[in-house]
Amino acid sequence: MNRSLDLTLLVLLVATALLAMMVAFKDLAMLGMALQKSGRLFLGVWPELLLGFVLAGLIDVLVPEAVLMKWLGEQHLGYGILAGWVLGLLLPGGPYLLFPLVANLMRQGAAPGPLIALLTAKVLLSPIRMVSYEAPLLGWPMTLARFVPSLVLPPVIALLGHWLFHLFHK
Repeated sequence: MNRSLDLTLLVLLVATALLAMMVAFKDLAMLGMALQKSGRLFLGVWPELLLGFVLAGLIDVLVPEAVLMKWLGEQHLGYGILAGWVLGLLLPGGPYLLFPLVANLMRQGAAPGPLIALLTAKVLLSPIRMVSYEAPLLGWPMTLARFVPSLVLPPVIALLGHWLFHLFHK
């Protein structure tokens, strides 16, 4: 298992244990309520989580490593950032699809810059969210005033993030 994953798991376990003890100390019945709410949340999102992991596995099997490296690898960083940016704009679904997919691409060897471009474009610029929620609720002038400047951010953030990743990952 990856060392950073071990640290993440440890932090989550410690935080969960501490909060559970705090809740139980305050009122043991609240701990049961918290677990019930957690269960309802899990039941509400498990299909999306499962499909996100299945999709990541399918892409892992279907996309040859050479193709992945050509489009998202270190050797062609500019193309990779552009590809990640476009993929982030076009990718449907929410975080349950996005993060398993990006984690799998990272494990396959995709460079940090293209993955950061993908994540940033998806979060900042999702056309599906823009048309479905943002424009109907906020109007097109506000939506476009936010969208147009946000178009330039994914590649800039990707380049900076790529450099920072390598700086922190030494």
